[in-house]
Amino acid sequence: EVQLVESGGGLVQAGGSLRLSCAASGFVFDDDYAIGWFRQAPGKEREAVSCIRLSDSFPYYGASVAGRFTTSSDYAKKMVYLQMNSLKPEDSAVYYCAAGDAYGYGSWSLHHKYYDSWGQGTQVTVSS
Repeated sequence: EVQLVESGGGLVQAGGSLRLSCAASGFVFDDDYAIGWFRQAPGKEREAVSCIRLSDSFPYYGASVAGRFTTSSDYAKKMVYLQMNSLKPEDSAVYYCAAGDAYGYGSWSLHHKYYDSWGQGTQVTVSS
């Protein structure tokens, strides 16, 4: 059973940084998977943040975070990270990581339907 656990959320002032972690277990952390990051604020639709293909760490980013957020992976630790810089109040949301088959990986991998296993989320709050 695939399990994903997010951590690293918290309260930060606008302009600050946070690094989220996604710990993966229950599957072979190798070429065949992609990990996505998504967020959802109250009353808003789920939004794609980023994704990364584990075979070569090739990322895609949502338009609202490109240039500020960076996703990376640590093969040995089975961890995926989301480094968030220059945070804005509108970045406040529950952040989720998700795992999916990397077959056909592309920019469409930012769509939540690409993923079939999800973590429980971690809250990020950015104060103005």
